[in-house]
Amino acid sequence: MAKSNSFNKREIEKNKQQKRKEKQQKREERKNNPTDSFDDMIAYIDENGVITNTPPDLANKGKVDIENIAISTPKKEDVEDPILKGRVEYFNPDKGYGFIKHTGSVDKYFFHVSNAPSTIVEGNMVTFELERGQKGLNAVRIVLANKDDQ
Repeated sequence: MAKSNSFNKREIEKNKQQKRKEKQQKREERKNNPTDSFDDMIAYIDENGVITNTPPDLANKGKVDIENIAISTPKKEDVEDPILKGRVEYFNPDKGYGFIKHTGSVDKYFFHVSNAPSTIVEGNMVTFELERGQKGLNAVRIVLANKDDQ
């Protein structure tokens, strides 16, 4: 007994066959007519950083001294960390941490009691420096500000 195909199934199969033929024709055309050569794919960059298809003029080539080429990031000079001013926004002596709000911005920085004087309380004006911690910048070397500075 022959398997009966519906009209829709025959159309789908016919479309698949047509696509296979088209794909095979395209493959043959690419194989027989290689249009892209290596020379067509080369691009150059001029002295202004614009991509062009013309090679640069070697007569304008400048001399570069090998000794002046920096291969790595220059070492950071000994720059002192700026001393920042702020106010103790929150301090929990039982848990041993708090937050200082920088007076020059809206940033708040975490501090641990080991980096602060023992007499620190909420509302104190302090000076501090920043150091990178596990979760961001932390206030370190905290000193209570003089009453005159407030």
